[in-house]
Amino acid sequence: MLNHPLIQFDYPISEANIGKQPAEPRDEAKLFIYNTQTDEVVIDKFYNLSHFLPAESLMVMNNTGVIPARVVFTKDTGGKVEGLILFNEGIQPDGTIPTIVNKKIIPGRMLYIQEYTFEIKKQDSQYFYLKPMFDVELLPEILVKYGTTPTPKYLGKLDMDETRLRDRYQTIYAEEKKSVAAPTASLHFTHRVFESLSNKNIQRAEVTLHVGMGTFAEVSEENVQKRKLHTEPISISRSTIEKIRQAKDEKKEIIAVGTTAIRTLESQAELLLDSDYNADILTTTDLFILPGFDYKIADILITNFHVPKSSLMALVQAFLEHKKSKRDLVNLYKIALESEFKFYSFGDSMLII
Repeated sequence: MLNHPLIQFDYPISEANIGKQPAEPRDEAKLFIYNTQTDEVVIDKFYNLSHFLPAESLMVMNNTGVIPARVVFTKDTGGKVEGLILFNEGIQPDGTIPTIVNKKIIPGRMLYIQEYTFEIKKQDSQYFYLKPMFDVELLPEILVKYGTTPTPKYLGKLDMDETRLRDRYQTIYAEEKKSVAAPTASLHFTHRVFESLSNKNIQRAEVTLHVGMGTFAEVSEENVQKRKLHTEPISISRSTIEKIRQAKDEKKEIIAVGTTAIRTLESQAELLLDSDYNADILTTTDLFILPGFDYKIADILITNFHVPKSSLMALVQAFLEHKKSKRDLVNLYKIALESEFKFYSFGDSMLII
């Protein structure tokens, strides 16, 4: 393949523009506001987010938490292999858990984390399926004790110890910890920001998407043709569904915080808008949002600045086009880079209204 399928979302970025340290405090991150109706760009700080949002709107956030899923296994030959346990996918029906490793391993052999044994049961593409030879309920505790925070490899070495990393690569409102990456658009929120939102009667609701490799995996031609990414589990409670329907009925704007929240909402738009459906939504999504996508739920998007040629950039460009933007995303990124914004997981924030 001569050209990457998302080559239109390529842009040059230097190491100096990659956020290697989170803002301190969190809400001191810079905020890039783009108004699609007026074509105006404003630069501010995240703690002033509420100034740019409509009063009495509804903000929807992803409440997943990150589990320290990167581990170093010892092979039964004595060698070491690094693995990323995809805890977001859960234990499979055959008792195995999918894992990505950085070296060749052989089905039928054993891997160890200290005294805990895993049998390598099978391989499927880049995924290996490991069967814990112990009470699987202990796995989260084992990961917390022996694992490390799975920040994306493209960030390189970070000048933070594991204790600080676990705190800062986690939202302040995280609940069930199953994700192998943080919903990074939410990392900037603080209680000060939440209080300012409440002062404008901006309601909050939560959805769950446990982030796996689908959000960050290399995009293939097949992904583009099928409009599908790797499957990730999602859930939306009845109370959140009711808040969304009420907002729609009352013509109040819905603010999606992050690409995971907006994928969750848009993948379930049909049920969210079906007044006859009155139960929790517990399912999965492999939705790949590309330009031309018809957004039905979200009116405003808060997001970070993403890696070139990624599915995340395609999603944000699709949102800009949905809002009839006069500029494309690469053009906005150019302005942000010239304005010394920090990009990627520990970078600054963008608001599209």
